Amino acid sequence: MISVVARVVGVHSQTLRYYEQLGLIAPWRTGGNVRLYSAKDVERARRIKTLMEELGINLAGVEVVLRMAERMAEMEKHMQRMAEELEEARRSARP
Repeated sequence: MISVVARVVGVHSQTLRYYEQLGLIAPWRTGGNVRLYSAKDVERARRIKTLMEELGINLAGVEVVLRMAERMAEMEKHMQRMAEELEEARRSARP
């Protein structure tokens, strides 16, 4: 529920609604339209708050930072897969 997450994150419920409106978080909704936040949503809201309050980044900047962080995580996974494939190829090539 939004009030619980708002308390945990340390923001107002309306702030979470605004983050959702901007597409920064995307909680799942029940048939009754109640927002259900995953642990990932809560962590992302905390990150947004930290970026804004501690680093002074505005919401447009937060969006860029979050997108870049997601892209970097994707690239790290891709590099890990490539390293595993290279290691497998090396093992296969050994006599």
